[in-house]
Amino acid sequence: MPARRKVAALAAVGVAPLALTALSASPAAAHGTLGDPVSRVAACYAEGAENPTSAACKAAVAAGGSQALYDWNGIRDGAAGGKHQEHIPDGKLCSANSDEFKGMDLARADWPATKVSAGSYTFKYKVTAPHKGTFNLYMTKQGYDPSKPLAWSDLDLEHPVATKTDPAAEGGYYTFSGSLPERTGRQLIYSIWQRSDSPEAFYSCSDVTYGGASSSSGGAAAPSTSAPSVPSDEQIAKDADKSTVDHSGMDMSGDDAGATHEAHESAAAAAGSDAGDANSPAAQGGSENLAETGGDSTTPYIAIGGAAALAVGAAGLFASVRRRAIAGGRHSR
Repeated sequence: MPARRKVAALAAVGVAPLALTALSASPAAAHGTLGDPVSRVAACYAEGAENPTSAACKAAVAAGGSQALYDWNGIRDGAAGGKHQEHIPDGKLCSANSDEFKGMDLARADWPATKVSAGSYTFKYKVTAPHKGTFNLYMTKQGYDPSKPLAWSDLDLEHPVATKTDPAAEGGYYTFSGSLPERTGRQLIYSIWQRSDSPEAFYSCSDVTYGGASSSSGGAAAPSTSAPSVPSDEQIAKDADKSTVDHSGMDMSGDDAGATHEAHESAAAAAGSDAGDANSPAAQGGSENLAETGGDSTTPYIAIGGAAALAVGAAGLFASVRRRAIAGGRHSR
């Protein structure tokens, strides 16, 4: 093979795996869970991933392991595209049909529960990476039996208790208002956050109780439990290295939008694109077809930018070697 072709082949072989490595090395980005009323996974994580205190959370760890609690913000379906009932079977709603989170699907009446009452309610969604999209929160129907696996038919899907598109993230939370219906006994709020810039959706189950009253089905009220807590920012930061998902550099202490926007701008500059605002919440109802499924929308741009940089470097190396090869050929004549 002529010297020039050998050099070109070597350069191509060197660039390809480097580019593929850059494109595939980014971790999956997980993005949040309902913080008020606190979700099962967040409440159990707040108790301690390795040694939770409540019987339900201990059972969840026994069933699915403690990693699910470290990955508290990762209950998701990367290809949902709004087809939630098609993708998630009955009995698997709280895990989003993920084997990692199967402990969240345990049917029992002693999950840590937030005490609520009918009327207006301010929901807070703990977020570690902001995305454009719509929140829909649904409550179980009167007569819901927590000792049975949660089914889609248990939810009042025709009357969401809250719906919000593109809320602003502040202080580590998306905050929006809704209204809780009249209920008695133990109920559950199911949260669906469907991104508009990707097919990806996030899910959570939050157990609530309307006090000690019996349900309309005549069943006894669930055993009382202490009020559940949301994990602290300090706990999240301390355990970040134990999580298998990316928190995307979210500043959980307050200035989320500023810190995230600055990081996105830097990534966009490195990639030579205008992707810096890809994940900043848009105006109410806005949407764009931007991010890749299952990751922060800056991820492909960062990876491509890195691959491009490697390609440029390899091209420079190729040019240098090529010049030497040509010069060597001339000297050998």
